[in-house]
Amino acid sequence: MSSTLALIFIGVAVLFILGIKFLSSPKTARYGNLLAAAGMVVAFFATIPLMQLHEWNLNCTLMAVGIVIGLVIGAIGAYSVKMTAMPQMVAAFNGLGGGSAALVASLEFLRRSHSLEGVAVSAAVPMLFATLIGSLSFSGSIIAFLKLEGKFERPHTFPGQNFLNGLVLLVIRGLGGWLTFNASGSNSATAFVVMFVLALAFGVAMVMPIGGADMPVVISLLNSFTGLAVAGDGFVINNLSMIVAGTLVGSSGTLLTLLMCKAMNRPVTNVLFGAFGSGGGSQAAAGGVAGTVKPIQADEAALLLSYAQRVVIVPGYGMAVAQAQHSVRELSDELGKRGVEVQFAIHPVAGRMPGHMNVLLAEANVPYDQLQEMEAINPSMDRVDVCLVIGANDVVNPAAREEKSSPIYGMPIIEADHAKTVIVMKRSMAKGFAGIENHLFYKDNTRMLFGDAKASLNALVAAVKAS
Repeated sequence: MSSTLALIFIGVAVLFILGIKFLSSPKTARYGNLLAAAGMVVAFFATIPLMQLHEWNLNCTLMAVGIVIGLVIGAIGAYSVKMTAMPQMVAAFNGLGGGSAALVASLEFLRRSHSLEGVAVSAAVPMLFATLIGSLSFSGSIIAFLKLEGKFERPHTFPGQNFLNGLVLLVIRGLGGWLTFNASGSNSATAFVVMFVLALAFGVAMVMPIGGADMPVVISLLNSFTGLAVAGDGFVINNLSMIVAGTLVGSSGTLLTLLMCKAMNRPVTNVLFGAFGSGGGSQAAAGGVAGTVKPIQADEAALLLSYAQRVVIVPGYGMAVAQAQHSVRELSDELGKRGVEVQFAIHPVAGRMPGHMNVLLAEANVPYDQLQEMEAINPSMDRVDVCLVIGANDVVNPAAREEKSSPIYGMPIIEADHAKTVIVMKRSMAKGFAGIENHLFYKDNTRMLFGDAKASLNALVAAVKAS
């Protein structure tokens, strides 16, 4: 590699790092995306000289066709996919990235294993690693996509599942170890294909037992897997930008996974192997809820909101399903005109992907300074006149603080119950993904506004305007 290309790749690395840095704030996230995209474009064109293409051939044509197809699909996806379906698109694109990384490593391994040069141990390790992690990320992301689409949100388990998964993983590791030192053997291709298929199956088996409520953690974890697979490819084909980009994605995805698990007060192992949300054993914890449910009508709720000094809105997945983010913004604006201080309390794992609520509210142009993280809003919740909970469930459930036998006990929550009045907007009294009753619904200061979130919010806006 020439010194000029090396300097270009260093510049690309800087763009990637700055892109991730800017993603840390909603105010600069858009610029972060643009910077990272610019770095990827530069990296692509800088890689062309490394291919040593002396003339246009069939491979060049195939690459050009692939680039055009990818650009078209990406553009259509970016413009046509609704913000409420963004988690599904993230899962799908992440899976495609993992699958691509696995294919690059696989083809390079098979090519070298059948060539005169053979496969050195130092080269076999990153190729096998990228193949395993990339294929696992591909199949796991497809299952995550289907779960987000509502095909099978609940965990799917069977007796001895963890034992069987562990056995499959041992076989994969055994085949990988054998191939590391026998990459050019007569049976290496067969062993490699078996390992590849088992890795795909393991990705499915790993995600199937995980409930829909844990999909933010799963998406983040699979994203880190894809990053590590890309970094492995970078070592294989000696591409510095892939190593840097993959390492950044892998490390940031891992840190985000750990932070979200901390926000739920659960270890990663519990997310992956606990079948959280299956309902087993959680009903006993729900049986002793005291109090009665007190419904409220939209006009009554509008009066409470209009004459409040401070209102905190807690968005949840129900808001996303109803595509009610624009109605939420309209309600916030109407209350603001009346001198009401409005803030939005964001739980780290609300929704179906990291930052899901932030993305939806940003689409509705909710001012960034109105968004407050859980740790920032909780200390002052007792000074809130009205807390409006829209489609959130487990992230505001006081059982996490009050019920030691609850499966969510110890999980940090938005302490909505500390507000003077709580209005919860839900379609019904259905339980959340944890499978337990929400103690908040039965509190003396809670009122339930039943109905579709968007329709209820539109009714609230109309009533506030009329008040």
